[in-house]
Amino acid sequence: MAEKKILLLGSGFVAAPFVEYVLRRPENKLTIASRTLANAQALQKDYPAASAVQVDINDDKAIEDLVAQHDIAISLIPYIYHAKVIAAAVKHKKDVVTTSYVSPAMMEFDQAAKDAGITVMNEIGLDPGIDHLYAVRTIDEVHKEGGKLKEFISFCGGLPAPENSDNPFGYKFSWSARGVLLALKNTARYLEKGKVVEVSGPELMESVRKLNTGYPGYSFVGYGNRDSTPYDKRYNIPEAETIIRGSIRYDGFPQFAKALVTLGFLSEEEQAHLTASAPEISWKQVVAKTVGLENPSAEELKAAIIQKTGIQNSPDQAAILDGMRWLGFFSDDAKVHRRNSLLDTFCATLEEKMQYEEGERDMVFLQHRFEIELKDGTQQTRTSTLIEYGKPGGFSAMAKTVGVPCGIATQLILDGKITQKGVLAPMTPEINDPIIELVEKEGIGMVDRIL
Repeated sequence: MAEKKILLLGSGFVAAPFVEYVLRRPENKLTIASRTLANAQALQKDYPAASAVQVDINDDKAIEDLVAQHDIAISLIPYIYHAKVIAAAVKHKKDVVTTSYVSPAMMEFDQAAKDAGITVMNEIGLDPGIDHLYAVRTIDEVHKEGGKLKEFISFCGGLPAPENSDNPFGYKFSWSARGVLLALKNTARYLEKGKVVEVSGPELMESVRKLNTGYPGYSFVGYGNRDSTPYDKRYNIPEAETIIRGSIRYDGFPQFAKALVTLGFLSEEEQAHLTASAPEISWKQVVAKTVGLENPSAEELKAAIIQKTGIQNSPDQAAILDGMRWLGFFSDDAKVHRRNSLLDTFCATLEEKMQYEEGERDMVFLQHRFEIELKDGTQQTRTSTLIEYGKPGGFSAMAKTVGVPCGIATQLILDGKITQKGVLAPMTPEINDPIIELVEKEGIGMVDRIL
């Protein structure tokens, strides 16, 4: 077997399962390139066929030289840098794989990639990735049988396993808390019963719906995730009257998040009392300032919070106040890590209190729900569901479900089984079927049911 040289840009959270997968093949040689050499070396140490190098993504020449020396470049760095990697790959006629959504900046290289004869495969992780594989497969089956897809509803989330969801959010951070919280400001757009619905960031937590997943052991809610409306074209379902893609959380998360948003905890504005040079301050004092009180008692503060958040008659009032007590909002002892703005100061506390502890496991839940009209006019509901748990001491569910599909796509390109050129996503049976076969061999496929 001829030696294959793989360049991995990024050594973060999802990289290890990718490395393990591609290095099962003895002909594959891997270079792990990271901004911090120690991080690349930490990932490389268990794999004799891998080497570690330091590289700055903003050093165009260094990136270009690295890409030129390899057969394929895998970009697991922030999506804003993928276009740089693709530009270098086009120049040197090398294939590329990313797990990110295709951005307009990436799509601009489509023709150049075709002209260079290279494959730029994207959206091949979990969400996006595994979700596309099974959505496209079911939709294709329905159309081939002469049926129509009336509704496509898909929700996905990475969460702590139920036994580890032991905080008021029912959530833990495996990466930046800031990114998770700022996503609560995103506008969601989707198609529902033939109408485009737009939910602005401030209303997002109010648009939450309880999810009927068919798994009563989980208490899930969901809300729209960015813009679902292009999926009529992406999934070839112009006949669909409802198309919703969203995020899953445990019930309780949106109610608590909404109260915090109302109090102003997503504000990125600098506040004098939260700067590094300001005197030490407790959470109780910060919250008092937020609701406009001077030195209130815990009871006065509670009353002001209830008033400001409008939870007077809410069945969630006790749970929300318990959550705030857990965060230290009523305590003179809970010191604040001052980070200039309320958002960043709050994130510092969340990251301290809501990390995965040794031996805890995460969970990924992804479900598609298809409402179908069969050729003879009868109605049918189908679901495709993925439930994956992390292994304490091993890979997390999130890392595995992103890193392994990425590894599979990489190997299929190296083996000449994915040959389409240009900037791609897994939207056709020719690309998807061989990936599904290998994903299922790894035990992370979706389970299909007709209800």
